[in-house]
Amino acid sequence: MASQPQLTASALRRELSARGLRHARQHPHEVTYGAIPSVLFQHYELETHQGQHGNFLAPSYRAIQANPDWAARLNKTYCAEARIPHRHDPDRARTRRELDCASSSDALLMNIFCHPGLLENRSLRGLLGIDCAAEPVFGYKPGLPLGPGRRNRPLLDRTEIDMLLGPLLVEAKLTETGFQRAPIARVQRYPAFEDIFDTEALPITADVKGFCRIDSYQLVRGVLAAHHEARSFVVLCDARRTDLVERWFQILRTVRLCELRSRLGLLTWQEIATVLPAAMRHFLAEKYGILSA
Repeated sequence: MASQPQLTASALRRELSARGLRHARQHPHEVTYGAIPSVLFQHYELETHQGQHGNFLAPSYRAIQANPDWAARLNKTYCAEARIPHRHDPDRARTRRELDCASSSDALLMNIFCHPGLLENRSLRGLLGIDCAAEPVFGYKPGLPLGPGRRNRPLLDRTEIDMLLGPLLVEAKLTETGFQRAPIARVQRYPAFEDIFDTEALPITADVKGFCRIDSYQLVRGVLAAHHEARSFVVLCDARRTDLVERWFQILRTVRLCELRSRLGLLTWQEIATVLPAAMRHFLAEKYGILSA
């Protein structure tokens, strides 16, 4: 694999912003205010009346539009709408979406795994550790039990995981700063929490008010979901983000159960790229700087 530099979240956002601005010359788009502007691409129609979107490969976008469950994922609202200049915007009422953003990890995930026929690739399935092609489910909610609620009915955690692919749960990251923090009381509600983790080794810190919070909450939740559903759990991130890699292994070291630990893993976008078709590798290299071997 080609050597790539180590980057912080902000440095990678800066690189993707520059790449997005170059890519945007060929597609309708908007640019946000800020020191590191975000590029938001837009849906548009070709002369052939086929929908296109600058943030997606054409075959992937067509497949997403043809699948109602996948298309619903495109409706995630963009949380930084206030940073978009509207003064000369003829369509102020148009809603901007998270997957319009050039640095969206969800868009990157769907670009790859919604591409027609891609999961028939044995090399990719081998890398993912799945035996046969499966249809991805995006925004999967495993429904982890939290213990008894009112009238002894079990409470369920409906927090979502980025993708379910057959027996595999995937948490995907790109420019995010980390894996979120949460009050320690939130994870202590899971009945299996103390059986699965060496709680004294987990990254737990106190905030300014003295409340204990656990770092990398999304990773802890993913491990709990893998245990509850007897699935594998993989973190998918950029090889240039060694800080995210270190956080994953920090959590992995605290897992007590050897059999469960064998179902936990890490993959990088760069590793995935090595087994992708040439057109997709070119797209990833130009738009994201993700280089394969």
